[in-house]
Amino acid sequence: MPIAKDKLERAVKQAPRDPAIHGLLAMLYLRLGQESRAEDEYRIALKLAPSDPDLLNNYAVFLCGAGRIDEGVSRFQEAARNALYRTPWVAYTNAGVCLRSANRDLEAEPLFGRALQARPDYLEALTQLVELQLNHNRASEGYARVTDFLKGSPATAELLLLGWRAARAQPNPVNAAQMGWRLQTEFPDSEQARQVAAASAGRN
Repeated sequence: MPIAKDKLERAVKQAPRDPAIHGLLAMLYLRLGQESRAEDEYRIALKLAPSDPDLLNNYAVFLCGAGRIDEGVSRFQEAARNALYRTPWVAYTNAGVCLRSANRDLEAEPLFGRALQARPDYLEALTQLVELQLNHNRASEGYARVTDFLKGSPATAELLLLGWRAARAQPNPVNAAQMGWRLQTEFPDSEQARQVAAASAGRN
């Protein structure tokens, strides 16, 4: 870290109008716990490149981490709407996660939906959405989301566990058994399979 700091501080003296260097410095200062200097560098970077979607997304992460939720969400959405941004679904998901961190689930939910519209196989957006639905006693919606997702995307241990949890919360023993069986068959050595086995043993 000290070597990186030294090199970046020398680089910014040589190229003070390079937004990428200021963006890297911002991330470095944040890692060093120097939040004020990090924000100064983000502001300089965005002044030099106000439409850079990666800078917008990174600054939004900083804002949300600082508890400045509305500012962060606004920046995430600005990045997502930028035609040059290659992964708008990430920015929408990040905005939703930011809102969830402030217990603003109703505002977060449509952002996860927009992420999945942009990329239907984006697992992080689906996971966040289904977790939200489970927390609000909407397990049947969560289960439907998981099963629809599985029709077009390969299963993962995390996804099958989510489906099992949603089925079990309804409760729907048949659907839960099917999800649990798939998990233990396809991912027998996973931590998720062990969780299902432990839960089943506890019931018996």
